[in-house]
Amino acid sequence: MTAIGAHLHDGNPLEKALGMSADLVQFFLGDPQGWKAPVFPGDPAELRASFAAAGVGAYIHAPYVVNVASPNNRIRIPSRKLLDQQLKAAASIGARGLIVHGGHVTAGVDPADGYDSWRKAIERIERPLPMLIENTAGGDGAMARSLEAIARLWDAVSGAALGGGEVGFCLDTCHAHAAGEDLADIVDRVKAITGRVDLVHCNNSRDEFGSGRDRHAGLESGQIDPALIVGVVRAAGAPVVCETPDPATDIRWLRGQLG
Repeated sequence: MTAIGAHLHDGNPLEKALGMSADLVQFFLGDPQGWKAPVFPGDPAELRASFAAAGVGAYIHAPYVVNVASPNNRIRIPSRKLLDQQLKAAASIGARGLIVHGGHVTAGVDPADGYDSWRKAIERIERPLPMLIENTAGGDGAMARSLEAIARLWDAVSGAALGGGEVGFCLDTCHAHAAGEDLADIVDRVKAITGRVDLVHCNNSRDEFGSGRDRHAGLESGQIDPALIVGVVRAAGAPVVCETPDPATDIRWLRGQLG
């Protein structure tokens, strides 16, 4: 059975996950738009024990400000530090993985510089649990928007990751749709590059194909044919997180579709 859960922003994540019969839950350790060190919703050891006892998996999403590809030292270096802190914090509560966006370079900067910065980050940051790089929706200098960009990123990080902890991939359906990537065969094309899909962010989109806009919608109510989303989940064979306005409803619907 596919493990399905929700991204939750407020309150007690385990309590809320149990309330919607979720198999797993994704949440932030602090302000998703801030640079401060991780903040736990309770004692880390107690959180670890509680999630294990409940049989609910935990995933942590790194803050959106993290951009290890940035050519700006005042962003790139603090991003590495914060990513390191987030990885250690996520491991301390027994999380199954930490999700981080691929980031971007600014206009006029060669994307090769961003991929090299990713290589250095992978070489220098300890990974006590899987770090899952997520595809993104827009931006000309994005490191993980198109599959071509993801292939360049994977070339940069795969060799550097040897022996240093897992680097995996998180596939977001809304982001792929916004980037102009066909969902019908997206899993096969991603796996041909990365060899893996570790987590699916299962979201519909409020915007049209190729829009470059990252605005999530409920699984039945967006611009993506819901059958395509179900097909991605089946093909990926990975745990699923619904990052939608009403994840409880979408969890029930998706379970019904998967039988």
